[in-house]
Amino acid sequence: MQEIIEKLLILQDRDRRILRVTQELAHIGPERESLRARATATQNALEAAKLRGRQIETDRKQKDLEIEAKKSQIEKYLNQQLQTRKNEEYKALTHEIEMAKDVIFKIEDAQIVLMEQAEVVQKDVARTTAEAAAAKKLVDDQIGQLNQREENLKKELAELQAGRAALAGAVDESTQNRYERLFKNKGENVVVGIEHSACGGCHMKLPAQIIQHCRAQAEIVTCPNCARILYFTRDMILTAAE
Repeated sequence: MQEIIEKLLILQDRDRRILRVTQELAHIGPERESLRARATATQNALEAAKLRGRQIETDRKQKDLEIEAKKSQIEKYLNQQLQTRKNEEYKALTHEIEMAKDVIFKIEDAQIVLMEQAEVVQKDVARTTAEAAAAKKLVDDQIGQLNQREENLKKELAELQAGRAALAGAVDESTQNRYERLFKNKGENVVVGIEHSACGGCHMKLPAQIIQHCRAQAEIVTCPNCARILYFTRDMILTAAE
C-alpha cells in the first residue's frame, strides 16, 4: 500500500472518531433537556393536583359562608314572625324560611360532593408527589451521568483534535485539500478500497484501467463516479459480484 494512502487512512480514522464524538456531544444537550422536561411534567402534574385541592377547599369554605348567611336569614325571619301580627306576613316569612332551608340542603349536598372530590384529589396529590419525587431522583441521576459523559467526551475530543494537526501535516497540501473537500461533501468514507471490482464508496463498477492503476500504487487514483480516493490491498476481492 502506498505510504500516502496509509497516512490518509490514519487521518480518516482520526476524523471518523472526531465526527463520532462530536455527534455524541451534539445529542447530549437535547437529551438532557428531554429529561428535565420529563421531571417538569411530573412536577406540573403535582402542582395541578395541589391547585385542585386548594380550589375545593376554597369552595367548601365558601359553602360554609353561604350556609351561615342563610341561617342568619332564617333567624331574622323567625324574629320577624314573632313581631308580626298579620297572618299574611307570617305566612310569607314562613315561605321565606322554607326556601332558605331548601337552599341550605342544596348547599350541604354540594358540600358532600366537594368532600368526595377532596378525597379523590388527596389521593391524587399523594400519588403525584411520589411520582414527582421518583422522577426527580431518576432525572437527577441520569443528568449526572450525562454530565460526566459530556465531560469525558470533551476531553476525548480535545485529545483527538490535538493530534489531528500532526496527522494532517504528514500529507502534502494538495492531497490534504482534496481529502478535506471529499470528507466535507462525501462524509466519513473518503479513502475506500476496491471490492468486487467496485468502488467501496459509491459501489459503482470500476473500469479495468482504473483498477490496474490502483494496483500499481504509483499514484493516487480516484473513482470516476464519486471522486473518492481508491486503494488496493492483496486480500481484496476483485472478481465482480454476481
